[in-house]
Amino acid sequence: MIPDLDHLRRAYAATSQATQVTPLLESAALAGLTGAARVFVKPESLQWAGSFKVRGAYWRLKQLSTEEAKRGVVAYSSGNFAQGLAAAGQALGVPVTIVMPIDAPKAKSDATRGYGARVVQTEHGSRAREEVALERAQKIAVDEGLTLLHPFDDPEVVAGQGGVGIEAIDQLAARNAAADIVFCPVGGGGLIGGVALAFHYLSPTTEIVAVEPERFNGMGTSLSEGGIETVPLTTPPSICDGLMARRPGVAPFAAMEKAGARPVTISDAEVRSAMKFAFERLKLVLEPSGAASLAALLSGKVDVAGKTILVVSSGGNVALADFMRHVGDA
Repeated sequence: MIPDLDHLRRAYAATSQATQVTPLLESAALAGLTGAARVFVKPESLQWAGSFKVRGAYWRLKQLSTEEAKRGVVAYSSGNFAQGLAAAGQALGVPVTIVMPIDAPKAKSDATRGYGARVVQTEHGSRAREEVALERAQKIAVDEGLTLLHPFDDPEVVAGQGGVGIEAIDQLAARNAAADIVFCPVGGGGLIGGVALAFHYLSPTTEIVAVEPERFNGMGTSLSEGGIETVPLTTPPSICDGLMARRPGVAPFAAMEKAGARPVTISDAEVRSAMKFAFERLKLVLEPSGAASLAALLSGKVDVAGKTILVVSSGGNVALADFMRHVGDA
């Protein structure tokens, strides 16, 4: 259930053949604003398909048998895993079907189709959108003989996402630095599970801050309670559409229990301000989910005085009109 360091390294060795090394940007402006000694931002928004998701997706597809790869896979996603899996499938020649909620951002569904995937959309009404999409994906898997993949609750996906952490640790070392604190966003937990394990094995004194939207703090609540907790279905949505999982996955939660993390929540207003800061000061276009970690740092909810900070900015898949609206409201 919990990938070890060798597992993470094997995954990174494979995925690095098909992904970009995203840059590590140091920001004196962020250090000055927050009182940190040094602040580094890792913009996975500049990764293929616009987010970190292609790392875990590619590694997961590499685990398929020849026959499974020939038949193809099906998964459900609100957007970033959809694009990452579609891009990975295109690179490996694996047919990909994605089930997406009807209210997923159009820019993300269009981009998923652009990578050659078949997109099936679902109406969820008053039900949880991920539950409806999962049910449809399960039916397609049975009816068409496809391998069903989970966007985050899979140890292999966690292992693949661990490449973000391994890469960042190497980049920090090349800059004569080591992170005291890492801010990482949490939806279902695939990314933070992999990142936290990488730091747990290679930089054990580093503190991991798990950043979630207000009202969608399933990972933080679960860590506090010592077991997986579910966010109420009546919870109003967040602008961080990629972080609205109602509960963490079993595999990511197990990774987080092993590695440890401090949970922090951020508001939509804080996310909008972070998107504006990233655009104006860092020259980065981040989607709301991708700006969550920066929002947590800028909020001052974690004492970073004199510390070396790493901010993982997870994605930049946002339509221009939506970006302008969010930044305009900041």
